[in-house]
Amino acid sequence: MSDLILYELPGCPYCAKVTSKLDDLGLAYESREVPRSHSERTEVKEVSGQTGVPVLIDEEHDIDGMPESDDIVAHLDEHYA
Repeated sequence: MSDLILYELPGCPYCAKVTSKLDDLGLAYESREVPRSHSERTEVKEVSGQTGVPVLIDEEHDIDGMPESDDIVAHLDEHYA
């Protein structure tokens, strides 16, 4: 299992921004696709407290559920670039 887990939804431009950064940095990550319906996103809500995506878990840096694509990209740049 990867230290990086990304909750995402296909077609989400914010998720694409994060996956592009992960790919640019050559980072392996586990992708967890969430349901389209916010009411069915129980797993991502348990992790981050909200139902929006993307959400990143980075076990190596004690990140248990970081939302917001800009924050995730900044975190990846800071710790992995």
